[in-house]
Amino acid sequence: MRQIILSFFILYTFSAFSQVSQLNKSSLSIETIMQDPTKWIGASPTGISWSEDGAKIYFQWNPEQDTLEALYAYNLSTKNIEKVSLEEKMKLPGRRAEFNSDRTKKVYTRNGNLFLLDIKSGKEKQLTAWLERVSSPEFVLGDSKIAFLKDNNLFTIDPETGLITQLTNFVSGSEKKEPASSAQAKWLEEQQKELFVVLQEREAKNKARESREEAEKVAEPLKIYTGKKFVRDISLSASGNYIIYSLYERANAKATSVTHHVTESGYTEERNARSKVGSPQASVEMGIFDVKNNKLISIDKTQIPGLKDLPDYLSDYPERMPKDGEEVKDREVNLLGPLWNETENKAVIVALSQDNKDRWMLLLDPATGSLELLDRQRDEAWIGGPGIGGWSMSTGSIGWMPDGESVWFHSEETGYSHLYAVNCKTKKKTALTSGEFEVSEASISNDKKSFYFIANKVHPGVTHYYKMPVWGGKLTQITSLEGGNEVTLSPDEKYLAIRHSEANKPWELYLQENKAGAEAVQLTQSTTDAFNEYNWRVPEFITFNAADGAEVHARLYRPESPEQNGPAVIFVHGAGYLQNAHKWWSSYFREYQFHNILVDNGYTVLDIDYRGSAGYGRDWRTGIYRWMGGLDLSDQVDGAKMLTEKYNVSPERIGIYGGSYGGFITLMALFNEPETFAAGAGLRSVTDWAHYNHGYTANILNTPVEDSIAYAKSSPINFAEGLEGNLLMCHGMVDDNVQFQDIVRLTQRLIELGKENWELAVFPVEAHGFVEPSSWTDEYKRIFKLFEESLK
Repeated sequence: MRQIILSFFILYTFSAFSQVSQLNKSSLSIETIMQDPTKWIGASPTGISWSEDGAKIYFQWNPEQDTLEALYAYNLSTKNIEKVSLEEKMKLPGRRAEFNSDRTKKVYTRNGNLFLLDIKSGKEKQLTAWLERVSSPEFVLGDSKIAFLKDNNLFTIDPETGLITQLTNFVSGSEKKEPASSAQAKWLEEQQKELFVVLQEREAKNKARESREEAEKVAEPLKIYTGKKFVRDISLSASGNYIIYSLYERANAKATSVTHHVTESGYTEERNARSKVGSPQASVEMGIFDVKNNKLISIDKTQIPGLKDLPDYLSDYPERMPKDGEEVKDREVNLLGPLWNETENKAVIVALSQDNKDRWMLLLDPATGSLELLDRQRDEAWIGGPGIGGWSMSTGSIGWMPDGESVWFHSEETGYSHLYAVNCKTKKKTALTSGEFEVSEASISNDKKSFYFIANKVHPGVTHYYKMPVWGGKLTQITSLEGGNEVTLSPDEKYLAIRHSEANKPWELYLQENKAGAEAVQLTQSTTDAFNEYNWRVPEFITFNAADGAEVHARLYRPESPEQNGPAVIFVHGAGYLQNAHKWWSSYFREYQFHNILVDNGYTVLDIDYRGSAGYGRDWRTGIYRWMGGLDLSDQVDGAKMLTEKYNVSPERIGIYGGSYGGFITLMALFNEPETFAAGAGLRSVTDWAHYNHGYTANILNTPVEDSIAYAKSSPINFAEGLEGNLLMCHGMVDDNVQFQDIVRLTQRLIELGKENWELAVFPVEAHGFVEPSSWTDEYKRIFKLFEESLK
């Protein structure tokens, strides 16, 4: 392999791509599959929603391959799909909308103003006509009024009279106070009053005038000064007596910057980007405003149990363990919510520790600010999973049960994300679902008798829509198409609008009655004739046993007549917590097509849901805690071993590639497992976790200062000396996620180590997710050439 230096640290490889075209034996070309997917594959429907009367399904679509997608509608009566006119589109309700308690009326915003819709008659009433924008409308006070936010304050409007009332008075900045007078100034003032009668008379008049003005003053909400914080999540109690609000404070963290070289101005331009892991983080505090008594009520967070609990990993650092008698500080927590009870002055809030190892469900009494524990979830790795939230800023999915006394929520208590209910009075917790599968997107039916949710019950890589009695019981599977099913229920709950896909078939829109076993009718046909000409493979969905006995799920692509001791490529998906060995259309559709080309050229391809992937429960999700490049890498090694033992692959002809987290694993594979992998392509790779972001990295590795051991064994740059096979690295120069600095630092390390069997291709106008077809084409031609030269 060769390298050509273009500038003081950028390495770029020029290749004779005509050779690649001659080597490719597939009817597909890399240029074809990397072109604009809208024009090559077709544009799948997205953004599914229903009309208020359930007569139409709206969705974004682009069957005509216009410059931009447009809004379309399927009419259930005529069974026709038509593009929505601009006039109709402008009259549609905004996406942020709320029903009243009996679902006869709906309030929403459009172009920043409030509208009220009568569901039965279809009559719309505009409530405001301002240039300023309002947001977050909802029915309050027994549906008699509508609350909304404007200029960071909470208002109500009476839809009958139009009377608008301001309930809060948040003011940015700090209260200005009169400077205190010195003793000398006070003495002089008193002397003046004693000497001059006129000053005494004027003071008396001023006090009388101030007293009258105070008596005649119209009552107004207490001014609440927010300082440098900004207010969010302002919410009114059922009685209207209390308001809970949150104040967010941005972190004072040093930002990184990204240099753009190809610009309209012709000059390099610096653009701010994220901070690095371990930097100060944003925080949120919660407050209560007593509307009736016009005063603030504080919430004492020290009532939360376990704030002084230390993480287990500190046992690796005995010098930092507290000594006997030494006080342990409370961990920082963020209070999120609230979820107000519909009839009583009580609310449920969620507390998340900033180290993301604890999640508390708490009952808040707004009259006193007191807290009662409903449930505590602790994870020595990190809190997460479907419906659970985490990341220090999300409550997860929660809601009141029909009895008005219990709250439903998600928990990974059993190792999988399931639904639970806890009674706020008795504190009794009830499991509503159970089993070795995950539940997500839960909601309660209109009649309050059932739950609807998505679950991967039949197979980790298949999602179906289920209905279940609201207090638990038998699960009824409503959808039947195997693959991925994303469901939008009609307002009357009679129909399902389903976005469905399969491993070799992109997403399409289907309609089905809300009945188990009912036929799902396909409404859209989005793929192009050119795309349909190729016989796209359905991969084999296999499992294999890892060295530690764990069952690993994977996709396997094989040639019809594989070569004896043939070549193989292992693909490593990105994102870490993402699933790809599933039975629906992959978000890695370019890679899926590339795998078909590889198989056409005699390669076996393996795509593994390694440790850390989504869809397999808590233990799989956290299997990479404190060691990225541990079990997630050994899963790739065990997959390679399985290929040699079961699928007639040569142990000397195995390559590996992937992007982002997949690029990271590729580097770890070539640096630490050179006897297994002959070549690899690392794309937009993380090379040193100490330089990545906080939200993702600190969950898994804690922070570099707190847990240097985890970072030392998880960062590829520390193992670069082990490189033996051929390595291709590709990176966008304006990547503001895994930044270009990452690959530059590794490049310098490889130079200093005297390594020669590597190449770096840089893409000047690309960020983390490539956009330009020419960039995608260039990148994947290089990958194909690498494997052809190294594995054939």
